[in-house]
Amino acid sequence: MSHYQIRVKGQLDARWTARFDGMTLTAADGCTVIEGPVVDQAALHGLLRALYDLGLPLLSVNYIED
Repeated sequence: MSHYQIRVKGQLDARWTARFDGMTLTAADGCTVIEGPVVDQAALHGLLRALYDLGLPLLSVNYIED
């Protein structure tokens, strides 16, 4: 399992956590950081598609090494 940090423009509050498989959402300065484990590349693509479907501009995707 890999760990990712994804930054998007726009603020999502904690109620969106369920939509992102329990990942941590931190909102500040007009952006949201979504961080947590991702099972595989297919799950990562699904997560990115969910962000696209919400119309949130993607700012960065970072793989976090353990």
